Amino acid sequence: MTIYKSTPHIAASFYTPAHMQAWLESLLALLALPQFGLSTLFIAAFVSATLVPVGSEPALFGLLKLNPELFWSAIGVATAGNTLGGMVDWWMGYAAHQVADKYSHSKHHMRVLAWLEKLGPKACLLAWLPLVGDPLCAVAGWLKLSFFPCVIYMAIGKFARYITMTIALLHIWPN
Repeated sequence: MTIYKSTPHIAASFYTPAHMQAWLESLLALLALPQFGLSTLFIAAFVSATLVPVGSEPALFGLLKLNPELFWSAIGVATAGNTLGGMVDWWMGYAAHQVADKYSHSKHHMRVLAWLEKLGPKACLLAWLPLVGDPLCAVAGWLKLSFFPCVIYMAIGKFARYITMTIALLHIWPN
């Protein structure tokens, strides 16, 4: 019978701050992430796409001013985070369908719903618009528009916004 004996001196020497720092740096290098930046940008873009009124463009602009070599990575991360937030909006709208039925009697409400139903998932191309884009994703879910086409159109619109805004801001403030 073999009895396992722990060697605490080996385990204790492995978990030093220097080893942990080296491990973290190698993990970040493996993931090709800077120490600060892309993960923060992802969270900012995600939160800004939900119904919380926060903008992610300043985070994207700041990251690119500090790390211009991350242009396409940052655009991709911001688009992914913002699209994921739009997906959350869609699901919130889908779940809120019962609650919103009691407000569906106004003429304006019916006209907007008819317009959205006519456009279908293509209406989610407008998800990039300030103030109305995020609620638009929620209404798309409430109308039970097809989820994956909505996500694709959201991603296209949000990607176009990030490209346009970033190039404009970098052109205005080049240094």
